[in-house]
Formats: sequence, structure tokens, C-alpha cells
Amino acid sequence: MNTREQIVLNEDRLLTAIKHGDIEELDLLLHEDLLFNLPNGVTITKAMDLETYTSGNLVVNSILPAEQQINLINDIAVVSVKIELKAVYNSQSIEGIFRYLRVWKVFDQEWKVIAGSCVAI
Repeated sequence: MNTREQIVLNEDRLLTAIKHGDIEELDLLLHEDLLFNLPNGVTITKAMDLETYTSGNLVVNSILPAEQQINLINDIAVVSVKIELKAVYNSQSIEGIFRYLRVWKVFDQEWKVIAGSCVAI
């Protein structure tokens, strides 16, 4: 499997884990020092992200990716993807189309997300 195929597979794994609130899988895919910028400008860490799932504050009903672009730079992959999201966060409905940017880096032959951001479009 080439690098691009590995990233596509890991993006699929990540979205599936998000949809199902699979904390074990998310723990494997997210780097300990992850920083992620939310649409409201707040920066969260891996621990904060995982807490939204363990607390039950986030329930994802639908997550549909489109327009995925992948740039490979040595042992780093930058992914841009448009996602149609339907979820509930803290009892508030979230429905919309968002552009996610994720940065993956390889550590001991395992790809992990080290950074990301999300904006509403």
C-alpha cells in the first residue's frame, strides 16, 4: 500500500471512529500533542477531544466526506476535505458543511493526526 492509500485508509478510520464515538480508535489515530482549531476559534487538545466522546456530549448522526485533497511532504500528509455533518453537541443540533484541514505525520510507521482545523462553509 502506498502512502496516499495509507492516508485515505486512515481518514476513513478516523471518520468512522468519530461517527461511532470509538475512543480506542481515536486514541490510536490522534497524536498526544494534537492541536485542533474549532470553527468558533477555540483550540482543543487530544484529551479535550476525547472527553467530548467519553462524556457523551457529542453524538454524530451523519458524516459525509467529499472533495478530499492530499498533499504528501516527506513523512507528513496534509488533508483537506469537505464534510457534511449532522450531530448534536451539548443538546444543540449541528448541521452544515465544513472544510477540515488535518495534518498527519508518521511515527514508528504509524500515521497520527498532529494538527487540524475546521471552518463552516
